[in-house]
Amino acid sequence: MKINLRSALLFMVMLGVSNSFSCAKKTGIKKGDDGCIVNGVNICNTGPARITINLGNEQQTMQSFGASDCWTTKFIGKWNDVTKKNQIADYLFSMEADQQGNPKGIGLTLWRFNIGAGSYEQGADSGIPDEFRREECFLDANNNYNWNKQAGQQWFLSAAKARGVKNFLAFSVSPPVQFTQNNKAYGLANSHLNLTESKKNAFADFLVSVLKHFESSSTPFNYLSPFNEPQWNWGENPSQEGTGATNAEIADFIRLLGPKMKAAGLVTTICLGEANQWNSLDANNSDGRGDQLNQFFNKSSANYIGDVPSMEHLLSAHSYFTTCPGADLISYRQHAVDKQKAVDPSLHLWQSEFGILGDICGQLNGYPKNTGIDYGLYVAKVIHHDLTVANVTSWQWWLAVDTYNYSDGLVYINDPSGGYDLNSMKTNGLVSDSKQLWCLGNYSRFIRPGMIRVNAALSDVNDPVLATGTQMVSAYKDPASKQLVIVLINMSTESKQYTVDPGGSQLAGNTFDMYTTTALKNLKKSTTPVGTITLEPRSVTTLTAHYQ
Repeated sequence: MKINLRSALLFMVMLGVSNSFSCAKKTGIKKGDDGCIVNGVNICNTGPARITINLGNEQQTMQSFGASDCWTTKFIGKWNDVTKKNQIADYLFSMEADQQGNPKGIGLTLWRFNIGAGSYEQGADSGIPDEFRREECFLDANNNYNWNKQAGQQWFLSAAKARGVKNFLAFSVSPPVQFTQNNKAYGLANSHLNLTESKKNAFADFLVSVLKHFESSSTPFNYLSPFNEPQWNWGENPSQEGTGATNAEIADFIRLLGPKMKAAGLVTTICLGEANQWNSLDANNSDGRGDQLNQFFNKSSANYIGDVPSMEHLLSAHSYFTTCPGADLISYRQHAVDKQKAVDPSLHLWQSEFGILGDICGQLNGYPKNTGIDYGLYVAKVIHHDLTVANVTSWQWWLAVDTYNYSDGLVYINDPSGGYDLNSMKTNGLVSDSKQLWCLGNYSRFIRPGMIRVNAALSDVNDPVLATGTQMVSAYKDPASKQLVIVLINMSTESKQYTVDPGGSQLAGNTFDMYTTTALKNLKKSTTPVGTITLEPRSVTTLTAHYQ
Protein backbone atom coordinates (compact mmCIF):
# COMPACT_ATOMS: atom_id res chain seq x y z
CA MET A 1 0.00 0.00 0.00
CA LYS A 2 1.38 3.39 -0.92
CA ILE A 3 1.67 5.87 1.99
CA ASN A 4 1.78 9.68 1.71
CA LEU A 5 5.27 10.72 2.96
CA ARG A 6 4.04 13.78 4.86
CA SER A 7 1.34 11.77 6.59
CA ALA A 8 3.83 9.08 7.51
CA LEU A 9 6.24 11.57 9.05
CA LEU A 10 3.44 13.20 11.04
CA PHE A 11 2.35 9.78 12.29
CA MET A 12 5.91 8.93 13.41
CA VAL A 13 6.27 12.23 15.29
CA MET A 14 2.98 11.70 17.11
CA LEU A 15 3.94 8.13 17.92
CA GLY A 16 7.27 9.34 19.38
CA VAL A 17 5.52 11.92 21.57
CA SER A 18 3.06 9.30 22.78
CA ASN A 19 5.83 6.84 23.61
CA SER A 20 7.78 9.54 25.47
CA PHE A 21 4.83 10.18 27.76
CA SER A 22 4.26 6.47 28.17
CA CYS A 23 7.89 5.78 29.09
CA ALA A 24 8.01 8.68 31.50
CA LYS A 25 4.98 7.30 33.28
CA LYS A 26 6.34 3.78 33.45
CA THR A 27 9.75 4.79 34.84
CA GLY A 28 8.25 7.06 37.47
CA ILE A 29 10.24 10.14 36.52
CA LYS A 30 9.20 13.09 38.64
CA LYS A 31 9.81 16.67 37.60
CA GLY A 32 9.75 19.73 39.78
CA ASP A 33 7.62 22.75 39.01
CA ASP A 34 10.50 24.37 37.15
CA GLY A 35 11.16 21.23 35.09
CA CYS A 36 14.81 21.10 36.15
CA ILE A 37 14.76 18.58 38.99
CA VAL A 38 14.34 14.99 37.82
CA ASN A 39 14.42 12.35 40.56
CA GLY A 40 16.42 14.69 42.77
CA VAL A 41 19.00 15.64 40.12
CA ASN A 42 19.20 19.07 38.46
CA ILE A 43 19.28 18.34 34.70
CA CYS A 44 19.18 21.94 33.46
CA ASN A 45 22.27 23.62 32.09
CA THR A 46 22.59 26.27 34.79
CA GLY A 47 26.38 26.51 34.86
CA PRO A 48 28.85 24.57 37.04
CA ALA A 49 27.37 22.63 39.93
CA ARG A 50 28.03 24.29 43.29
CA ILE A 51 29.07 23.17 46.73
CA THR A 52 27.47 25.69 49.09
CA ILE A 53 28.86 26.03 52.61
CA ASN A 54 27.01 27.90 55.36
CA LEU A 55 29.57 28.52 58.09
CA GLY A 56 26.94 30.08 60.33
CA ASN A 57 24.68 27.00 60.32
CA GLU A 58 26.40 25.00 63.05
CA GLN A 59 25.60 21.40 63.97
CA GLN A 60 27.44 19.06 66.36
CA THR A 61 30.96 19.55 67.73
CA MET A 62 33.19 16.63 66.86
CA GLN A 63 35.05 14.77 69.59
CA SER A 64 36.95 11.91 67.97
CA PHE A 65 37.45 9.16 65.43
CA GLY A 66 38.69 5.85 66.80
CA ALA A 67 39.18 2.09 66.52
CA SER A 68 39.67 -0.86 68.87
CA ASP A 69 42.61 -3.12 69.70
CA CYS A 70 40.51 -6.26 69.84
CA TRP A 71 41.65 -9.81 69.25
CA THR A 72 44.93 -9.36 67.39
CA THR A 73 47.12 -6.85 69.21
CA LYS A 74 47.75 -9.18 72.15
CA PHE A 75 50.03 -11.11 69.79
CA ILE A 76 51.13 -8.46 67.29
CA GLY A 77 52.06 -6.00 70.03
CA LYS A 78 54.63 -8.57 71.22
CA TRP A 79 56.26 -9.15 67.85
CA ASN A 80 60.03 -8.77 67.90
CA ASP A 81 59.95 -6.83 64.64
CA VAL A 82 59.47 -3.28 65.91
CA THR A 83 59.58 -1.84 62.39
CA LYS A 84 56.42 -3.70 61.43
CA LYS A 85 54.67 -2.73 64.66
CA ASN A 86 55.55 0.89 64.07
CA GLN A 87 54.21 0.68 60.52
CA ILE A 88 50.86 -0.49 61.87
CA ALA A 89 50.83 2.26 64.51
CA ASP A 90 51.75 4.89 61.89
CA TYR A 91 48.92 3.77 59.61
CA LEU A 92 46.46 4.20 62.48
CA PHE A 93 47.71 7.22 64.41
CA SER A 94 50.31 9.22 62.51
CA MET A 95 49.73 12.86 61.57
CA GLU A 96 53.00 13.03 59.65
CA ALA A 97 53.28 13.38 55.86
CA ASP A 98 55.91 12.51 53.28
CA GLN A 99 57.89 15.12 51.32
CA GLN A 100 55.01 15.54 48.86
CA GLY A 101 52.54 16.16 51.68
CA ASN A 102 50.84 12.77 51.44
CA PRO A 103 49.71 11.54 54.89
CA LYS A 104 51.48 8.53 56.36
CA GLY A 105 48.47 7.58 58.47
CA ILE A 106 44.87 8.44 59.26
CA GLY A 107 45.43 10.30 62.56
CA LEU A 108 42.91 8.54 64.80
CA THR A 109 42.05 10.58 67.89
CA LEU A 110 40.61 7.82 70.12
CA TRP A 111 41.87 4.33 70.92
CA ARG A 112 39.71 1.58 72.41
CA PHE A 113 41.36 -0.84 74.85
CA ASN A 114 39.55 -4.12 75.57
CA ILE A 115 39.62 -5.13 79.25
CA GLY A 116 39.82 -8.92 78.93
CA ALA A 117 37.77 -11.38 80.98
CA GLY A 118 40.25 -14.26 81.29
CA SER A 119 39.21 -16.68 78.56
CA TYR A 120 42.82 -16.74 77.32
CA GLU A 121 44.11 -18.22 80.58
CA GLN A 122 41.38 -20.89 80.39
CA GLY A 123 42.66 -22.09 77.03
CA ALA A 124 40.50 -24.70 75.32
CA ASP A 125 38.37 -24.93 78.47
CA SER A 126 37.14 -21.41 77.72
CA GLY A 127 34.78 -22.87 75.12
CA ILE A 128 35.98 -20.24 72.62
CA PRO A 129 37.61 -22.21 69.79
CA ASP A 130 39.74 -19.42 68.28
CA GLU A 131 42.73 -18.50 70.45
CA PHE A 132 42.84 -15.02 68.88
CA ARG A 133 39.36 -14.30 70.26
CA ARG A 134 40.26 -15.17 73.84
CA GLU A 135 41.51 -12.36 76.08
CA GLU A 136 43.74 -12.17 79.14
CA CYS A 137 42.57 -10.73 82.46
CA PHE A 138 44.54 -8.54 84.86
CA LEU A 139 42.92 -10.30 87.85
CA ASP A 140 43.37 -13.98 88.66
CA ALA A 141 41.10 -16.32 90.62
CA ASN A 142 43.05 -15.62 93.82
CA ASN A 143 42.27 -11.89 93.54
CA ASN A 144 45.83 -10.98 92.54
CA TYR A 145 46.50 -8.35 89.88
CA ASN A 146 49.17 -8.80 87.23
CA TRP A 147 49.63 -5.58 85.28
CA ASN A 148 52.00 -7.29 82.86
CA LYS A 149 49.03 -9.05 81.31
CA GLN A 150 47.66 -7.75 77.99
CA ALA A 151 51.22 -6.63 77.18
CA GLY A 152 50.66 -6.58 73.43
CA GLN A 153 47.63 -4.37 73.81
CA GLN A 154 49.57 -2.11 76.17
CA TRP A 155 52.27 -1.67 73.49
CA PHE A 156 49.67 -0.24 71.10
CA LEU A 157 48.22 1.91 73.88
CA SER A 158 51.64 3.48 74.33
CA ALA A 159 52.17 3.75 70.57
CA ALA A 160 48.90 5.66 70.20
CA LYS A 161 49.87 8.07 72.98
CA ALA A 162 53.34 8.59 71.49
CA ARG A 163 51.73 9.65 68.21
CA GLY A 164 49.52 12.24 69.84
CA VAL A 165 46.29 10.40 70.65
CA LYS A 166 44.68 11.98 73.70
CA ASN A 167 41.39 10.09 74.02
CA PHE A 168 41.42 6.55 75.40
CA LEU A 169 38.44 4.31 76.05
CA ALA A 170 38.49 1.10 78.08
CA PHE A 171 35.69 -1.32 77.31
CA SER A 172 34.52 -4.55 78.86
CA VAL A 173 32.43 -7.15 77.05
CA SER A 174 32.23 -9.64 79.94
CA PRO A 175 32.98 -9.69 83.66
CA PRO A 176 36.07 -11.73 84.63
CA VAL A 177 35.30 -15.44 84.37
CA GLN A 178 35.56 -15.92 88.14
CA PHE A 179 32.59 -13.56 88.55
CA THR A 180 30.28 -15.05 85.92
CA GLN A 181 27.44 -17.51 86.47
CA ASN A 182 28.85 -20.12 84.08
CA ASN A 183 32.55 -19.45 84.78
CA LYS A 184 32.93 -18.53 81.12
CA ALA A 185 33.58 -15.26 79.33
CA TYR A 186 30.67 -15.88 76.96
CA GLY A 187 27.07 -15.32 77.95
CA LEU A 188 24.12 -17.41 79.08
CA ALA A 189 22.56 -17.72 75.61
CA ASN A 190 19.69 -15.52 76.76
CA SER A 191 18.93 -11.88 77.48
CA HIS A 192 20.47 -11.77 80.96
CA LEU A 193 23.75 -10.52 82.34
CA ASN A 194 26.30 -13.26 82.98
CA LEU A 195 27.27 -12.02 86.43
CA THR A 196 26.77 -13.78 89.76
CA GLU A 197 24.62 -11.62 92.04
CA SER A 198 27.14 -11.77 94.87
CA LYS A 199 29.94 -10.61 92.54
CA LYS A 200 28.45 -7.31 91.38
CA ASN A 201 30.54 -5.28 93.80
CA ALA A 202 33.64 -7.29 92.90
CA PHE A 203 33.13 -6.60 89.19
CA ALA A 204 32.68 -2.88 89.82
CA ASP A 205 35.78 -2.84 92.05
CA PHE A 206 37.75 -4.65 89.33
CA LEU A 207 36.88 -2.00 86.76
CA VAL A 208 37.79 0.78 89.18
CA SER A 209 41.13 -0.90 89.92
CA VAL A 210 41.97 -1.15 86.22
CA LEU A 211 41.14 2.51 85.71
CA LYS A 212 43.17 3.55 88.77
CA HIS A 213 46.20 1.60 87.57
CA PHE A 214 46.26 3.19 84.14
CA GLU A 215 45.61 6.63 85.56
CA SER A 216 48.67 6.22 87.79
CA SER A 217 50.75 4.99 84.84
CA SER A 218 50.25 8.28 82.93
CA THR A 219 47.85 6.82 80.34
CA PRO A 220 44.46 7.50 81.95
CA PHE A 221 41.31 6.34 80.26
CA ASN A 222 38.93 9.16 79.46
CA TYR A 223 36.00 6.76 79.15
CA LEU A 224 34.80 3.39 80.38
CA SER A 225 32.27 1.36 78.44
CA PRO A 226 31.14 -1.52 80.68
CA PHE A 227 28.70 -3.27 78.29
CA ASN A 228 28.90 -4.15 74.62
CA GLU A 229 26.00 -5.21 72.38
CA PRO A 230 23.87 -6.55 75.24
CA GLN A 231 21.05 -7.20 72.75
CA TRP A 232 22.70 -10.37 71.41
CA ASN A 233 22.31 -13.72 73.17
CA TRP A 234 26.03 -14.28 73.64
CA GLY A 235 26.76 -17.93 74.30
CA GLU A 236 24.31 -19.50 71.86
CA ASN A 237 27.28 -20.31 69.62
CA PRO A 238 30.36 -19.36 71.66
CA SER A 239 32.95 -17.66 69.47
CA GLN A 240 34.15 -14.68 71.56
CA GLU A 241 33.76 -12.96 74.91
CA GLY A 242 30.42 -11.21 75.49
CA THR A 243 27.22 -11.18 77.53
CA GLY A 244 23.64 -10.15 77.12
CA ALA A 245 22.03 -7.78 79.61
CA THR A 246 18.62 -6.21 80.06
CA ASN A 247 18.18 -2.48 80.50
CA ALA A 248 17.22 -3.08 84.13
CA GLU A 249 20.40 -5.08 84.79
CA ILE A 250 22.54 -2.42 83.12
CA ALA A 251 20.92 0.40 85.09
CA ASP A 252 21.33 -1.53 88.34
CA PHE A 253 25.06 -2.04 87.73
CA ILE A 254 25.68 1.53 86.57
CA ARG A 255 24.12 2.85 89.79
CA LEU A 256 26.66 0.74 91.67
CA LEU A 257 29.67 1.56 89.48
CA GLY A 258 29.24 5.32 89.11
CA PRO A 259 29.55 6.23 92.81
CA LYS A 260 32.57 3.92 93.17
CA MET A 261 34.33 5.71 90.32
CA LYS A 262 33.56 9.11 91.81
CA ALA A 263 34.75 8.02 95.26
CA ALA A 264 38.02 6.85 93.71
CA GLY A 265 38.58 10.32 92.26
CA LEU A 266 38.91 9.00 88.72
CA VAL A 267 38.94 11.30 85.71
CA THR A 268 37.17 8.56 83.73
CA THR A 269 33.50 8.85 82.86
CA ILE A 270 31.07 6.11 81.85
CA CYS A 271 29.99 6.10 78.21
CA LEU A 272 27.00 3.83 77.98
CA GLY A 273 25.26 2.05 75.15
CA GLU A 274 27.22 0.14 72.51
CA ALA A 275 23.80 -1.00 71.24
CA ASN A 276 24.01 -3.68 68.56
CA GLN A 277 22.37 -1.42 65.95
CA TRP A 278 20.67 1.96 65.65
CA ASN A 279 17.08 0.82 66.14
CA SER A 280 17.90 -0.57 69.59
CA LEU A 281 18.05 3.07 70.72
CA ASP A 282 14.44 3.87 69.82
CA ALA A 283 12.70 0.48 69.36
CA ASN A 284 13.29 -3.30 69.72
CA ASN A 285 12.30 -3.46 73.40
CA SER A 286 10.16 -6.59 73.44
CA ASP A 287 12.68 -8.35 75.70
CA GLY A 288 13.73 -5.32 77.76
CA ARG A 289 16.93 -4.62 75.83
CA GLY A 290 15.87 -1.87 73.41
CA ASP A 291 14.43 1.66 73.41
CA GLN A 292 17.56 2.67 75.30
CA LEU A 293 17.23 6.41 74.76
CA ASN A 294 13.93 6.39 76.60
CA GLN A 295 14.94 3.72 79.09
CA PHE A 296 18.16 5.35 80.30
CA PHE A 297 17.58 9.08 79.81
CA ASN A 298 13.86 9.68 80.32
CA LYS A 299 13.55 10.88 83.92
CA SER A 300 10.25 9.06 84.32
CA SER A 301 11.82 5.69 83.39
CA ALA A 302 12.52 3.13 86.10
CA ASN A 303 15.91 2.63 84.43
CA TYR A 304 16.89 6.32 84.33
CA ILE A 305 20.62 6.73 84.98
CA GLY A 306 21.17 10.28 83.72
CA ASP A 307 21.88 11.49 87.25
CA VAL A 308 24.38 8.77 88.21
CA PRO A 309 27.81 10.14 89.20
CA SER A 310 30.58 9.83 86.59
CA MET A 311 28.08 9.38 83.73
CA GLU A 312 29.01 10.95 80.41
CA HIS A 313 25.97 12.58 78.81
CA LEU A 314 25.85 10.34 75.76
CA LEU A 315 24.52 7.09 74.36
CA SER A 316 26.25 5.00 71.71
CA ALA A 317 25.14 2.55 69.05
CA HIS A 318 26.75 0.41 66.35
CA SER A 319 26.01 0.89 62.65
CA TYR A 320 25.80 -2.78 61.73
CA PHE A 321 22.83 -4.08 59.71
CA THR A 322 21.28 -0.63 59.18
CA THR A 323 23.14 0.54 56.09
CA CYS A 324 21.15 -0.50 53.03
CA PRO A 325 19.21 0.20 50.93
CA GLY A 326 19.70 3.99 50.93
CA ALA A 327 16.29 4.78 52.39
CA ASP A 328 17.03 2.52 55.39
CA LEU A 329 20.49 4.01 55.84
CA ILE A 330 18.75 7.33 56.42
CA SER A 331 15.58 6.27 58.26
CA TYR A 332 17.22 4.17 60.98
CA ARG A 333 19.37 7.13 61.97
CA GLN A 334 16.60 9.68 61.64
CA HIS A 335 14.32 7.66 63.92
CA ALA A 336 17.05 7.52 66.57
CA VAL A 337 17.59 11.29 66.32
CA ASP A 338 13.86 11.93 66.53
CA LYS A 339 13.71 9.92 69.77
CA GLN A 340 16.84 11.62 71.13
CA LYS A 341 15.30 15.05 70.52
CA ALA A 342 12.06 13.98 72.20
CA VAL A 343 13.81 12.53 75.26
CA ASP A 344 16.82 14.84 75.75
CA PRO A 345 18.06 17.11 72.93
CA SER A 346 21.30 17.80 74.81
CA LEU A 347 22.29 14.11 74.80
CA HIS A 348 25.22 13.26 72.51
CA LEU A 349 25.12 10.24 70.21
CA TRP A 350 28.16 8.16 69.30
CA GLN A 351 28.71 5.48 66.67
CA SER A 352 31.11 3.31 68.62
CA GLU A 353 31.66 0.20 66.48
CA PHE A 354 31.48 -0.66 62.81
CA GLY A 355 33.04 -2.99 60.28
CA ILE A 356 31.86 -4.74 57.13
CA LEU A 357 29.89 -7.78 58.28
CA GLY A 358 27.81 -10.27 56.32
CA ASP A 359 25.86 -9.55 53.17
CA ILE A 360 25.32 -5.88 52.27
CA CYS A 361 22.17 -5.99 50.12
CA GLY A 362 23.83 -8.41 47.70
CA GLN A 363 26.42 -5.78 46.73
CA LEU A 364 29.26 -6.37 49.21
CA ASN A 365 30.12 -9.07 51.72
CA GLY A 366 32.36 -9.40 54.72
CA TYR A 367 33.73 -12.68 53.36
CA PRO A 368 36.13 -13.06 51.66
CA LYS A 369 38.50 -10.20 52.44
CA ASN A 370 38.16 -7.29 50.06
CA THR A 371 40.20 -4.15 50.58
CA GLY A 372 39.28 -2.39 47.32
CA ILE A 373 37.71 0.99 46.66
CA ASP A 374 34.12 -0.35 46.58
CA TYR A 375 34.54 -1.30 50.22
CA GLY A 376 36.20 1.99 51.09
CA LEU A 377 33.38 3.96 49.46
CA TYR A 378 30.83 1.96 51.42
CA VAL A 379 32.63 2.82 54.67
CA ALA A 380 32.73 6.50 53.71
CA LYS A 381 29.01 6.47 52.93
CA VAL A 382 28.17 5.02 56.35
CA ILE A 383 30.42 7.57 58.08
CA HIS A 384 28.76 10.38 56.12
CA HIS A 385 25.26 9.41 57.26
CA ASP A 386 26.29 8.78 60.85
CA LEU A 387 27.74 12.30 60.91
CA THR A 388 25.06 14.14 58.93
CA VAL A 389 21.86 12.29 59.88
CA ALA A 390 22.60 10.79 63.31
CA ASN A 391 24.77 13.81 64.21
CA VAL A 392 27.27 11.64 66.08
CA THR A 393 30.12 13.39 67.82
CA SER A 394 32.43 10.34 67.76
CA TRP A 395 32.80 7.61 65.14
CA GLN A 396 34.68 4.40 65.91
CA TRP A 397 35.77 1.30 63.97
CA TRP A 398 35.87 -2.29 65.22
CA LEU A 399 39.04 -4.28 64.35
CA ALA A 400 41.92 -1.90 63.78
CA VAL A 401 44.22 -4.82 62.95
CA ASP A 402 42.76 -7.86 61.22
CA THR A 403 44.29 -11.31 60.70
CA TYR A 404 41.31 -12.90 58.99
CA ASN A 405 40.10 -13.48 55.44
CA TYR A 406 37.39 -10.93 56.08
CA SER A 407 36.62 -7.30 55.22
CA ASP A 408 36.16 -5.78 58.69
CA GLY A 409 39.70 -4.51 59.30
CA LEU A 410 41.71 -1.34 58.68
CA VAL A 411 45.26 -2.74 58.72
CA TYR A 412 45.71 -6.35 57.65
CA ILE A 413 48.13 -9.08 58.62
CA ASN A 414 48.92 -12.19 56.61
CA ASP A 415 51.30 -14.93 57.63
CA PRO A 416 54.85 -14.70 56.20
CA SER A 417 53.83 -16.77 53.15
CA GLY A 418 50.82 -14.53 52.44
CA GLY A 419 48.21 -16.90 53.87
CA TYR A 420 46.02 -17.01 56.96
CA ASP A 421 47.95 -19.25 59.35
CA LEU A 422 46.95 -17.68 62.67
CA ASN A 423 49.59 -19.62 64.58
CA SER A 424 52.34 -18.13 62.40
CA MET A 425 50.88 -14.66 62.79
CA LYS A 426 51.39 -14.78 66.55
CA THR A 427 55.07 -13.95 66.04
CA ASN A 428 55.40 -12.45 62.54
CA GLY A 429 53.48 -11.49 59.45
CA LEU A 430 53.03 -9.27 56.43
CA VAL A 431 51.48 -5.85 57.04
CA SER A 432 49.18 -4.19 54.48
CA ASP A 433 46.71 -1.33 54.32
CA SER A 434 43.17 -1.14 52.89
CA LYS A 435 40.77 1.30 51.30
CA GLN A 436 38.69 0.96 54.46
CA LEU A 437 41.64 2.55 56.29
CA TRP A 438 42.22 5.39 53.85
CA CYS A 439 38.57 6.29 53.25
CA LEU A 440 38.11 6.54 57.02
CA GLY A 441 41.23 8.71 56.90
CA ASN A 442 39.48 11.18 54.59
CA TYR A 443 37.50 12.03 57.73
CA SER A 444 39.67 11.18 60.74
CA ARG A 445 42.91 12.74 59.48
CA PHE A 446 41.30 16.15 58.92
CA ILE A 447 38.25 16.51 61.18
CA ARG A 448 39.96 17.12 64.49
CA PRO A 449 38.47 17.25 68.00
CA GLY A 450 36.59 20.50 68.57
CA MET A 451 35.69 21.07 64.93
CA ILE A 452 32.06 21.96 64.27
CA ARG A 453 30.02 20.46 61.47
CA VAL A 454 28.37 23.15 59.34
CA ASN A 455 25.71 22.97 56.68
CA ALA A 456 26.85 21.90 53.21
CA ALA A 457 24.83 21.22 50.07
CA LEU A 458 25.26 20.22 46.42
CA SER A 459 23.29 22.23 43.87
CA ASP A 460 22.80 19.25 41.54
CA VAL A 461 21.63 16.64 44.08
CA ASN A 462 18.85 17.41 46.55
CA ASP A 463 17.34 13.96 47.13
CA PRO A 464 19.04 12.32 50.17
CA VAL A 465 18.21 8.78 49.04
CA LEU A 466 19.52 9.41 45.53
CA ALA A 467 22.66 10.94 47.03
CA THR A 468 23.57 7.59 48.63
CA GLY A 469 24.39 6.32 45.15
CA THR A 470 25.75 9.51 43.58
CA GLN A 471 27.48 12.33 45.46
CA MET A 472 27.55 13.37 49.13
CA VAL A 473 29.12 16.32 50.94
CA SER A 474 29.73 17.39 54.54
CA ALA A 475 31.75 20.30 55.95
CA TYR A 476 33.48 21.23 59.21
CA LYS A 477 35.14 24.32 60.64
CA ASP A 478 37.62 25.15 63.36
CA PRO A 479 36.60 28.58 64.68
CA ALA A 480 39.96 29.07 66.40
CA SER A 481 42.27 28.38 63.44
CA LYS A 482 39.68 29.34 60.78
CA GLN A 483 40.21 26.04 59.01
CA LEU A 484 37.53 24.64 56.71
CA VAL A 485 37.30 20.93 55.86
CA ILE A 486 34.98 19.57 53.18
CA VAL A 487 34.57 15.82 52.52
CA LEU A 488 33.03 14.69 49.24
CA ILE A 489 32.08 11.19 48.11
CA ASN A 490 31.64 10.38 44.42
CA MET A 491 29.98 6.99 44.00
CA SER A 492 29.73 7.48 40.23
CA THR A 493 32.00 5.89 37.64
CA GLU A 494 32.30 9.33 36.05
CA SER A 495 34.18 12.39 37.26
CA LYS A 496 32.24 15.37 38.66
CA GLN A 497 33.09 19.07 38.61
CA TYR A 498 32.05 21.64 41.19
CA THR A 499 32.76 25.18 42.25
CA VAL A 500 32.70 26.10 45.94
CA ASP A 501 30.58 28.86 47.42
CA PRO A 502 31.92 29.43 50.95
CA GLY A 503 28.90 31.49 51.95
CA GLY A 504 30.38 34.96 51.79
CA SER A 505 33.73 34.08 53.37
CA GLN A 506 37.03 34.43 51.55
CA LEU A 507 39.35 31.41 51.30
CA ALA A 508 43.06 32.05 51.65
CA GLY A 509 44.68 31.99 48.22
CA ASN A 510 41.37 30.94 46.66
CA THR A 511 42.73 27.40 46.64
CA PHE A 512 42.17 24.12 48.44
CA ASP A 513 44.59 21.44 49.46
CA MET A 514 42.96 18.29 48.09
CA TYR A 515 43.43 14.74 49.42
CA THR A 516 42.01 12.03 47.18
CA THR A 517 41.41 8.33 47.76
CA THR A 518 40.62 6.18 44.72
CA ALA A 519 41.42 2.65 43.59
CA LEU A 520 44.96 3.88 42.87
CA LYS A 521 45.42 6.69 45.44
CA ASN A 522 45.58 6.89 49.23
CA LEU A 523 44.94 10.45 50.46
CA LYS A 524 47.04 11.72 47.55
CA LYS A 525 47.70 15.44 48.00
CA SER A 526 47.22 18.06 45.29
CA THR A 527 46.13 21.70 45.06
CA THR A 528 43.06 22.99 43.26
CA PRO A 529 41.46 26.40 42.70
CA VAL A 530 38.18 27.09 44.48
CA GLY A 531 36.39 27.50 41.16
CA THR A 532 37.37 24.10 39.73
CA ILE A 533 36.91 21.10 42.00
CA THR A 534 37.12 17.83 40.08
CA LEU A 535 36.06 14.65 41.85
CA GLU A 536 37.61 11.57 40.33
CA PRO A 537 35.36 8.59 39.57
CA ARG A 538 34.68 6.34 42.57
CA SER A 539 36.52 8.55 45.03
CA VAL A 540 36.53 10.17 48.45
CA THR A 541 38.02 13.66 48.47
CA THR A 542 38.89 15.97 51.35
CA LEU A 543 39.36 19.69 50.76
CA THR A 544 41.08 21.92 53.32
CA ALA A 545 41.55 25.69 53.37
CA HIS A 546 41.53 28.63 55.75
CA TYR A 547 38.66 31.09 55.66
CA GLN A 548 38.65 34.78 56.57
